[in-house]
Amino acid sequence: MSGVTQEDVNQALAVLGLTLPVTPENLDRAKRVQLYTWNPARYSNVTNNPKSYMQAYKKAEEMTKLIEASYTLLSAVLVPDEMEG
Repeated sequence: MSGVTQEDVNQALAVLGLTLPVTPENLDRAKRVQLYTWNPARYSNVTNNPKSYMQAYKKAEEMTKLIEASYTLLSAVLVPDEMEG
């Protein structure tokens, strides 16, 4: 993967709440935990205010995309041999 900087890796680690070294098991677990935490459906009963709900929902959607991107980056860069197959 060309063009990936150490800063990109550090940000992806921060998003998933991980530190080096990263194992495939830790990576999968961190992804599941973060996706559960930021699942947009969890915000359906948070408030009766539609504006607040939509803000929380959009934030959760953004975080879900960021979590998926971080997982993809880390799985490709840090544990490429174990993740293929």
